[in-house]
Amino acid sequence: MSKIIGIDLGTTNSCVAVMEGGKPKVIHSQEGRNVIPSVVDPVKRVVGDVAKRQMVINTKNTIFSVKRLMGRRFSDESIKYDVKWLPYKIKEGRDGMAVVNVDGKDYTPQEISAQVLQKIKTDAEAYLGEKVGKAVITVPAYFDDSQRQATKQAGEIAGLEVVRIINEPTAAALAYG
Repeated sequence: MSKIIGIDLGTTNSCVAVMEGGKPKVIHSQEGRNVIPSVVDPVKRVVGDVAKRQMVINTKNTIFSVKRLMGRRFSDESIKYDVKWLPYKIKEGRDGMAVVNVDGKDYTPQEISAQVLQKIKTDAEAYLGEKVGKAVITVPAYFDDSQRQATKQAGEIAGLEVVRIINEPTAAALAYG
């Protein structure tokens, strides 16, 4: 039976862990870090540290903080604020949802987050020496059903069966309670 990984899909950084010997073990990225920047250049298909390093010279094509857009309508007040301060283009997509536009191509927040999750999945597989197909993903307690569903969709796009979406405080209680 393959292991189930636990993922903290963060706004700024993400982290992955697996249970080993009854205790959670944080898996380091292939770059040797215990966190992976939640940063993506969808055109160059680079994720994490590599995408973060090129952000300064490629601001309009480097997507970060996309979790803020997950499952949200373009008309939401929070999105109106994000449009003003984020350097990349956010516009209204299908069904009125917020999407990111890079080089004339629209990407849903789920597609961008899926690239982060694919990186996490690859790093976990390299560490474990086996394929990973299932994950538990944490979300903020304030996430509504639409945001939770969008997170689950991102996992599915990344090739993961999302066994459960759990609140971040619940994950902390399970780990330390």
